[in-house]
Amino acid sequence: MARAFVGIGSNLGDSRALIAAALELLGAEDSVAVVAVSTLRETDPVGYEDQPRFLNGAVELETELGPGELLARLLAVERELGRVRGEGPRFGPRTIDLDLLLYGNETVHEPGLEVPHPRLHERRFALEPLAELDPTLEVPGRGPVQALLSGL
Repeated sequence: MARAFVGIGSNLGDSRALIAAALELLGAEDSVAVVAVSTLRETDPVGYEDQPRFLNGAVELETELGPGELLARLLAVERELGRVRGEGPRFGPRTIDLDLLLYGNETVHEPGLEVPHPRLHERRFALEPLAELDPTLEVPGRGPVQALLSGL
């Protein structure tokens, strides 16, 4: 079993209900167990600012799926909840957003998959919920989540 962390967010529709539905769909997967969910927090959009605020958090998973398989499952959950990737502006509004932030201590660089998430170290809205779930968590190649937060 691998330990993985996923960023979860929404800013269209009933964000709390969409996040709850995403967690339920992830937990229904035989090879995925939802271990913990951070507090959800309202955050300002990043990159494309002309949109509603987001509801963001993170979830800790235990999984038998490899990183690529887990990403495929995350994208399938997004589709089930009405997200169409590539539609609208980059970083624009979305019903649900599931980002694979960390997968164990692994570093993955494949087409369509980069772990740790390439912008994780720059994003308070992702680092804060990770620090809540595990204050001792380290981002491979970047250092402790707490130190990354302090540097923002």
